[in-house]
Amino acid sequence: MPKLRGEAFWRETLRGAHYVVAPMVDQSELAWRLLSRRHGAQLCYTPMLHAQVFLRDANYRRENLYGEACPEDRPLIVQFCANDPEVFVQAALLAQDYCDAIDLNLGCPQMIAKRGHYGAFLQEEWDLLQRMILLANEKLSVPITCKIRVFPDIDKTVKYAQMLEKAGCQLLTVHGRTKEQKGPLAGVASWEHIQAVRKAVNIPVFANGNIQCLSDVEECIRKTGVHGVMSAEGNLHNPALFEGRNPLVWEMAEEYLEIVRKYPCPLSYVRAHLFKLWHHTLRVYHQLREELAKVKTLEGIIDVNRELKLRCQEEIANQKEGEKPKEGLPFFHWICQPYIRPGPKERCRENGDSGTEKGVRGKRALEEEEDGNSELLSKNKQKKKLRNPNKSFDPSLKPKYAKCDQCGNPKGNKCVFNMCRGCCKKRAFKEIADCPGHGLLFKTKHEKSLSWQHSQRGIQTPEISQRRDAEVRETAVLKEAGDS
Repeated sequence: MPKLRGEAFWRETLRGAHYVVAPMVDQSELAWRLLSRRHGAQLCYTPMLHAQVFLRDANYRRENLYGEACPEDRPLIVQFCANDPEVFVQAALLAQDYCDAIDLNLGCPQMIAKRGHYGAFLQEEWDLLQRMILLANEKLSVPITCKIRVFPDIDKTVKYAQMLEKAGCQLLTVHGRTKEQKGPLAGVASWEHIQAVRKAVNIPVFANGNIQCLSDVEECIRKTGVHGVMSAEGNLHNPALFEGRNPLVWEMAEEYLEIVRKYPCPLSYVRAHLFKLWHHTLRVYHQLREELAKVKTLEGIIDVNRELKLRCQEEIANQKEGEKPKEGLPFFHWICQPYIRPGPKERCRENGDSGTEKGVRGKRALEEEEDGNSELLSKNKQKKKLRNPNKSFDPSLKPKYAKCDQCGNPKGNKCVFNMCRGCCKKRAFKEIADCPGHGLLFKTKHEKSLSWQHSQRGIQTPEISQRRDAEVRETAVLKEAGDS
């Protein structure tokens, strides 16, 4: 039977899905997908999988796909990151029997994607992408889809989408942000770009970006004309988003934890989901946030969830009539609701800055501020600051070290070779030399060894001498007997 394409693929295989859960690294695992499907999601993606690792590592395949087969978890699209046509297709061939389509990730904007040369950092390499999609479209028994980010220019974005369609892409998900729009610089996704792509291609299009509640989904479909809408952060904070409900947080958390009992996943995934679900509540109960971060077992996480529920129920019981949510939230903190990520200016105002010059600077710049304001530091640096209040993260105050003649690392101050310890050890061993500065005594130990061996040759105890004399006499007697 020939594989379905375009509109037919979306309508029959994907069952005309409008509500889609995004591929999220370590967050769209089977347990979360099943929870989301129970509450309105019609299509789910796996977390992004690394094609090269998937191809070579049987354990990786089992942990991320093969061991998760579940009839309820369909339709399902498996997403890969890759930058080599052969590797991508070989990995997809191993996955195609467990899903309804294979997606190529062309939207990840993170630094790890830049270092690995995949995701949104391939969007300028159109020849490579054409070869990858053409080969996949030819070899796979399931359709190939793509998830992209936009270019600042709408016309270039449209040509990009048309190129992918011509190469064989059967469904396109368009995230309405550029690869530079991430973290505190994310800003608003451009539905105008998405609308232009939808009008320019003949394959189904999903929109991604600015989705916090069901009314956003409906408005996005109305304005852009897309076939479906994908949600990531909105879904993590409210898995009932596609139902149009804002349930009590503990209801979603308890249901998710029950699914995890049946379909286990790494504890880090579970903890991360509860941090998202309980986000607003954990800003009230800081101690429980620390407990959730430290707990080492699923039962421990369940206990923290139970305690959070009891605290909220007690707060509800003591609530005064007419009391309104605090901190500008649309609902009380124990109700599932969106988290609005602050932009650069809002983040600076929260940290006490003017919001002008510092407001437009990136995360790393904020982490390296010289004024000692711990709110501007990363969480790891804040922890170091707590352990050592006098610690400074100003790069200009870091001590300057002389470099190793061999590799450029800091050299030992008393090294006889002007090297770091690693290079010094290799040279001292090769030359049988000493370096007191690094505590390396190859020459001294070699000389002691030779001295000991020499002394052993010159020492003969009386017992040894008598035994040797007896052996000599016995040999002589045997020889004489043989001669006679």
